[in-house]
Parts: sequence; C-alpha cells; structure tokens
Amino acid sequence: MKGLGTDEDAIISVLAYRNTAQRQEIRTAYKTTIGRVGHNDLKSELSGKFEQVIVGMMMPTVLYDVQELQKAMKGAGTDEGCLIEILASRTPEEIRRINQTYQLQRATALGSVGQDSDAANFAVLLEYGRSLEDDICSDTSFMFQRVLVSLSAGGRDEGNFLDDALVRQDAQDLYEAGEKKWGTDEVKFLTVLCSRNRNHLLHVFDEYKRLSQKDIEQSIKSETSGSFEDALLAIVKCMRNKSAYFAERLYKSMKGLGTDDDTLIRVMVSRAEIDMLDIRDNFKRLYGKSLYSFIKVPFPLKMVL
Repeated sequence: MKGLGTDEDAIISVLAYRNTAQRQEIRTAYKTTIGRVGHNDLKSELSGKFEQVIVGMMMPTVLYDVQELQKAMKGAGTDEGCLIEILASRTPEEIRRINQTYQLQRATALGSVGQDSDAANFAVLLEYGRSLEDDICSDTSFMFQRVLVSLSAGGRDEGNFLDDALVRQDAQDLYEAGEKKWGTDEVKFLTVLCSRNRNHLLHVFDEYKRLSQKDIEQSIKSETSGSFEDALLAIVKCMRNKSAYFAERLYKSMKGLGTDDDTLIRVMVSRAEIDMLDIRDNFKRLYGKSLYSFIKVPFPLKMVL
C-alpha cells in the first residue's frame, strides 16, 4: 500500500492464505511496525466489493457478525435476510458473544467513554450501549420481532437429551397450532423452534410428519408468511443441515439477473473457517455445479475456497 497505487495481488497472497488468528497477528504487527492501523489503511486504499471482502477478513469473527447486524438495521429499511441468517445459524455461545460485543461497540460509537477505556469502565459501556435486542425492537415488529428477540437471547438448549414424551407433545402442539385449526398459533411455533435442542427438534420434525402427513417446512409455508415465515424456515433448515442452508443462501444470492453481493460476501467471509468445505459439498450436491465455478463476479471470493 506504499506509494502510488495498491498491489492487490500482494494483499490477497498475504491475507487469503492465513487464518483469522494469524490475520489478527498481522494486524498487531502492522500497527507496531508502521504506527498506523492496518484496517484503516486497507479501507482508504481499497474500494467496492474488494474492500468489503478484505476488510471483513481482517475482523475477528464475532466482530464481523456484529458489524453485519448493525449494518442490517442502520438507516432507512432493514435487511431482514441478514438478521435471520446470523441469528438462526449461530450457536447459543456465539449469540452470547455477539450480544456482548454488539453492546460494547454501540457504547463506544456513542462516545460513552473514550477509546482507551480500562476494565473499570467496561460495566459503564455495557450499561449505556444499546443492546442488540434494543435495535431489533426498534427496527422490526409483530411476530418477526418476537422470533428475532427469542433467537438473540441465546437461550436454546445446548444439550443432546431426548425425551420421547416431550417429542410427541411438541409435535402434537405444532400440529394443533397449525394444520389442525383455523388460523395459526404462531407463538407455539416460536416456543418450540427457538428453545429446544437440535436432537430433540429433528425427532419432532419426524413425528410431526407422521401426524400431519406433511413436512414441517410445508406447514410453515402454508401457515405463516413474510419475514416470520422466512425466520422459521431458516431455523428448521439450520437444525437439519446448516451447511446446506448456507449453500442455498449462496445459490440464491447468485441466481438469476444480478448478484446479492452483501449476502454472497457475508456467507463466504463468515463461514470460510467454519464449514466452507461442507458448504461446497452441499452446493455441488444440491445444484450440480461447484461453488467455485458458480462464482462469476470479479472479486477474490474464490480465494477462500
């Protein structure tokens, strides 16, 4: 980045072949050696989609999620798809870290305390910074708001315990809340899908199909609508096969005319070190083409494959 112009190939060769921890070490070494923040230098030297990818790769994973959530609710309009994608797919522990970092970032941005605040001021930051839940409630409404608030609490059972009686009861409750009645008891869907552990829910889905002769996804599509429907479907898909869910997100971001660059970049950057190999396999299985060949846009997302 020194002098006129920027050697983008050099940036790719350094950053694309390092993991997140190594990139954080590079960031520290750059600041120590050069006396400037490398993150800021990258933003000043790069632009467009390339900047989005590189700057995103330089962030710790939880901070990147926080940035995307804040961006989804910033200004006029809301990126409902981004909110659903992150909150439906992250583990309860990841959600808890996102909540803490989100509030800390919001407090710092609002200037509650200085940039170099010490540990004693940490509680002040958390007290005066707006929480993720605060922003969700300001930007969304009705049942969509309620499902996002429920997911953002990070309270899903993380165990693997299976109670056959509760499985049957939950499946029966969902059936009676939807297919069996006029109208839909949306709260029952929210309660079961946002709180039970994955093993339990997979058995509930099987029992539900036995009772109703319909897949749970079919019932959600027929019984709910809008962003609330999208959120419930995302939960079900992530419980069944999270990598397939992200493969679908990538496919839809590139399908047809135009590209949803924000979704494409976010999924590629955020999942690069978590389950990208599984996402690639599921993409090929579902759509008959490799993810590598499907990406046609002229920026370096292929480097994380």
